[in-house]
Amino acid sequence: MLYLSFKSIFNNYPIFSLKDIEKSFPDFNKMNLYNWQKKGYIYKLRSQHYCFADEQYDEEKQYIIANRIYKPSYVSLETALFYYGLIPEAVFTITSISTLKTKSFKNSVGNFTYNTLGASRFFGYRLVQNELFTFKIAEPEKALLDFLYLKSYITTMEDILGLRLNKITLKHDFDFQKFYNYANLFNSKVLLLRVDLIREFIYA
Repeated sequence: MLYLSFKSIFNNYPIFSLKDIEKSFPDFNKMNLYNWQKKGYIYKLRSQHYCFADEQYDEEKQYIIANRIYKPSYVSLETALFYYGLIPEAVFTITSISTLKTKSFKNSVGNFTYNTLGASRFFGYRLVQNELFTFKIAEPEKALLDFLYLKSYITTMEDILGLRLNKITLKHDFDFQKFYNYANLFNSKVLLLRVDLIREFIYA
């Protein structure tokens, strides 16, 4: 199979899997993928998941990849907090939540980590459209809750101040009632204490 014919079909895909390929080319020879990797045309991101080597991968395309290489998952924690302007610095690892075991991947596009939450806490994300594709990312309230729940070192106001949260964004673009309602669904007294610290930080 000619590479240019293949690329004409999948050129707009930030990531494509062997299953995606076989839908368009039922008789596809998997050796093509091996040969194209050797020639530097494509990268292997994870087992049976690939991308084009000459593509530019901005943040949102990385989020699409994060969703696809480990499912079910949604982007959250530091990555989502930066996406919403709640923390000042970008992070160099795409952080996500999954119901599967904690996992990390490093590939040609970036670094990806996945923290585990139980199925009852796997909620509070939205679908964002990116060109032809969508990605799942936590709502700002849920991203902060996921972070507070998983970071056991946060126990005092000093710890909250150390996060350098954007108080203006929290006051004007953050739904504290949703934040509190979501927190109750975690069924964690420790988390509610951290939520109270956030309330004090915002409204003090």
